[in-house]
Amino acid sequence: MIKLTVVDRDDTEQEIEIPTDINLNLMEVLKASEYNILATCGGMALCATCHVQVLEGLEQLTDAQDAELDMLDTLPDAGTDSRLACQLKVNEQLNGIKVKIRGEEA
Repeated sequence: MIKLTVVDRDDTEQEIEIPTDINLNLMEVLKASEYNILATCGGMALCATCHVQVLEGLEQLTDAQDAELDMLDTLPDAGTDSRLACQLKVNEQLNGIKVKIRGEEA
């Protein structure tokens, strides 16, 4: 199991567990866990409504690709610790990370 901590917009924290063999990205997991994520483009890195801030564990994630970086550049509140949840595949790299939901609400 992969365990990660999600901090919602109201600063409530919840640890969620995800099976290691699930073929989803973090955005899909957050939506399935009933977090209020807009995800307008459906995970294509075209809208940035699944913006998350990585509070812990950024160094263990793969680097963002150009499409993700381009989209993050359009956000006024994006920082060096920002990622798009749709671009984070659920795998062992996510184990132990802590993310704060930043994108627009649905």
